[in-house]
Amino acid sequence: MNFDRITDAPHPMYQKALELYRISFPQHEQREAFSQERILSDGEYHFDLIYDGADFVGLILYWETGDFLYIEHFCIRPEARNHGYGEAALNLMKEKKKTLILEIDPPADPVAERRKGFYERCGFVENPYPHVHPPYHPENAGHALVVMTYPGVISEEEYHNFAEHLGRRVMFEVFR
Repeated sequence: MNFDRITDAPHPMYQKALELYRISFPQHEQREAFSQERILSDGEYHFDLIYDGADFVGLILYWETGDFLYIEHFCIRPEARNHGYGEAALNLMKEKKKTLILEIDPPADPVAERRKGFYERCGFVENPYPHVHPPYHPENAGHALVVMTYPGVISEEEYHNFAEHLGRRVMFEVFR
C-alpha cells in the first residue's frame, strides 16, 4: 500500500478522486471546488490517493503540522471496503510518529457507531472536549463532532492548539 500526493488540479487522477470524495461525504462536509483546488499546493495539506499496487482504493486528505496530523477527510472506495485498506492506510499514517487527530459524527445511529468502532479498533480514542467543526459553506452552521486521537487522549492545551489551527489555517478562506 502507498500514497500518491496530488498537488494540482490537472493531475490525471484528480477528477476521479473528487468523484469518490463527493459520494463519500455529505455536501455540508465537503469543501467547495475552488477551496479544494486552492489548497492543493499548500505545503501542510496532503491530498493523497491510496493505492494497493496499481489499484486506487481510497483517499486520505490531511494537514501536517510539527505536532500533529489532522485527517480532514478519509474514505475508501465502496467496492474496496472491508478488505483492510482503511486500517492499512491509518497504519501508514501512524509511521509518521505524530499524534493523529480526526473527527467523526457522534455515535447516534448504527453507521456512526460502526465508524467509531472502526477507529477504536485502529487504536483511536474519544476525547472529552466539546467540538464544533466550522462550516464549509456560508449558508451552514458548524456541526458538533467527536474528536478522536491516536495514540491516546490529547491534553486540553493540545486540543485548543488543534482547534485554533482548524479555525485559522484549515478553514482559512474556505468561502469565496
